[in-house]
Amino acid sequence: MKFGLAGAFIALGVMVAGGGASAEPVDIREWKVPFAESRPRDPFAYEAGSIWFVGQRTGYLAHLNAATGDIHKIDLKEGSGPHNLIVGSDGVVWYAGNKTALIGRYDPTTEEIEEIAMPDPAARDPHTLIFDENEENIWFTLQGANMIGRLNIETRKVDLVPSQTERSRPYGIKLAPDGSIWASLFGAPKLAQLDPETMALREIELPRETIRPRRLEVLADGTVWYVDYAGGVLGRYNPQTEKFAEWPLPQGEGSRPYGMASDSEGRVWMVATGVSPNVFLGFDPASEEFFSATDIPSGGGTVRHMHYHETSGAVWFGADTNYVGRAIVTAPTE
Repeated sequence: MKFGLAGAFIALGVMVAGGGASAEPVDIREWKVPFAESRPRDPFAYEAGSIWFVGQRTGYLAHLNAATGDIHKIDLKEGSGPHNLIVGSDGVVWYAGNKTALIGRYDPTTEEIEEIAMPDPAARDPHTLIFDENEENIWFTLQGANMIGRLNIETRKVDLVPSQTERSRPYGIKLAPDGSIWASLFGAPKLAQLDPETMALREIELPRETIRPRRLEVLADGTVWYVDYAGGVLGRYNPQTEKFAEWPLPQGEGSRPYGMASDSEGRVWMVATGVSPNVFLGFDPASEEFFSATDIPSGGGTVRHMHYHETSGAVWFGADTNYVGRAIVTAPTE
């Protein structure tokens, strides 16, 4: 099923109240998704104009041709609840079957779907997926199951590591430059680091008991950045010094920062979802300042996850308002 460019929605440089007079806006464009109230989310750019995303509520994979606006939909089996997807260098799409306790593999060439079941019935809800550096493994969180998992792509073997803290809700997950895996524990004031060789897991206490870290990023220097959804704060943890630093969002304690990305210039991007419209924010670690703020044209509803595509300089996001969006944050290199 394909839909055309009529649903495209464009806004250039929308300034934000409360973002500061010096806040630089970014170019945001959104595409209306024609599948009603489907919660399109977690878009992943395979190429500048080739974008894959999931429909969490109504159970589909979809491909957006950003040049033409065409959207092609692949229905999954009923009740799949796909939560997240990633696309390999071979173009194969991997998705988290959040309600069916599986990781799915879709080959756009053959149009075949393979479902890889979790080996433990307790591992009921694969959540967010990432590749390791060489695409040998997929690492993923399981929020309700309170685990972090690893899928070996060649053998399809799944290994599961329980969190050390009860009901800690592993959520966002990222790969660090040293190959270690970092996760935010949304149900606890903690981050988790996992050794990919030994599968040993350690937890790092955050500086405030009330912190609820939802997403995170790891920069090239190894620093770990997280957003405190409960307190409206951006935080940094330096594993070398074991020190923290935090910066309140301009939108205040109720800003509910959620979706997060980092770019090739080492800057951190996030979305304040507790305000309407949602605000797309940029933070420069060098100056330790929020330097960019842009309203999301459709309102956003809630922007839950973001993906940066370096060659096009774009951060992609899904909005609960039934849009897929693109924010240009760095100069394209292609």
